[in-house]
Amino acid sequence: MGEQPGRVWVFGDYRNYFQNRVTLQLIGKAKELAQEIGTGVTVLVVGERVRQYAMEYVAHGADAVMVAEHPDLSEYRVETYTALVAEWVETYGPEILLAGATAFGRSFFPRLAKRLRTGLSADCVDLHIDPETKLLVQTTPAWGGELLAEVITPHHRPQMATVHPGVFEERPHDPEATGGIFYPEVKIRKEERIRVLRRRTRRSRKIRLEEAQVVVVGGRGLGSKAQFEMLEELAELLDGEVGATRPAIRAGWTEEERLLGQTGKSVRPKTLISVGTSGALQYTAGILGAGTIIAINRDPHAPIFKISDLGVVGDAKSVLPILLEELRKRL
Repeated sequence: MGEQPGRVWVFGDYRNYFQNRVTLQLIGKAKELAQEIGTGVTVLVVGERVRQYAMEYVAHGADAVMVAEHPDLSEYRVETYTALVAEWVETYGPEILLAGATAFGRSFFPRLAKRLRTGLSADCVDLHIDPETKLLVQTTPAWGGELLAEVITPHHRPQMATVHPGVFEERPHDPEATGGIFYPEVKIRKEERIRVLRRRTRRSRKIRLEEAQVVVVGGRGLGSKAQFEMLEELAELLDGEVGATRPAIRAGWTEEERLLGQTGKSVRPKTLISVGTSGALQYTAGILGAGTIIAINRDPHAPIFKISDLGVVGDAKSVLPILLEELRKRL
């Protein structure tokens, strides 16, 4: 293959490409990191008939794409993928290796890190290069989400991290961009202990929280499912989507897919309205990318007001009906 040009690597998860943008978002951040350490960005693509995604990643900022195509790679099998990528890492020696903190990334990357005998920071909310040491500083929630920890990997390589979808912004698509496409030798293990017998697509209501320009979030302070359902109308009037904190999920007011925060989704809407949420770190870690944050809470000392651009002190049960009435008049 020849020496690949970039030592900041991103694992390309192309499945559900048009809805799941986390790989493109990671490429955008990887470009910034690569410039700080004087290298380029390489994206890894593993599967069957996947070369069509290579130029898409180049158009979004990748300097090079390493492609592994083989019929035995059509289904994700953790042992096969781990052996293949570990061999590439040991051969080409990247400094940094990133992936999305999706169900796939959370399954694959811990095993890969173990194989490579290096560290892994999961569910990161920020990444940057230390200007003095040139090490990757991985910011991730710790102690149950009550603190943000800055983690470094000083002695082992690569420096590995997973990042929630929606944390970083993707670069604009550039159809004139150029980059190298490489096809390293693919060695497939035949002693797999796990085989995919069949696959069935799970049908669910479309959730587009990460792409929504307006997000309305409900928390414990709403008090009941009936009050939470008022957020559905508010979001509809604003052409937005509804998110939730963990207490609202546990209360059964909405589905798990609406969870925002450390263990849920991260969003970057132009406007986010947070209703009845206290502002715990495990929640706010998922909304810090919002353009404007409007908070409604009856406690004037609630932490959510520290990060909000506009705060309304009042009981959501009283404020929401007034807000809905005014919006119905204007829309």
